[in-house]
Amino acid sequence: AQRLVQSGGGSVQPGGSLTLSCHISGVLYGSDCEAWFRDVPGKKREGVAGRCGDGGLYYADSVKGRFTISRGVLQMDDLKSEDTAMYYCAFERGRPLSGMLNPEGYRFWGQGTQVTVSS
Repeated sequence: AQRLVQSGGGSVQPGGSLTLSCHISGVLYGSDCEAWFRDVPGKKREGVAGRCGDGGLYYADSVKGRFTISRGVLQMDDLKSEDTAMYYCAFERGRPLSGMLNPEGYRFWGQGTQVTVSS
């Protein structure tokens, strides 16, 4: 089983930037996929960004142009108060059939890290 360990996050003012990292242990293949999700109390878990090693980048409309996903990293720029959430990285072997930004498609998860955007 893959083990995911997250780092980064914290508090920032609106318009600021934060970087989240996700270290994935074990052997990785080009067809592996990873994604970032976020939880806000009272709302469904939201897919934020996803990528697979063999190509394709996926973003929620709410973060397009502000967030950038790369292998093991989520770069978040121009942060807004509505980005405040607990963020999780997720990993799966191969492209999830349920969709890149559907949490049901991922078996392996990081421990979560809090991001707070506030003035």
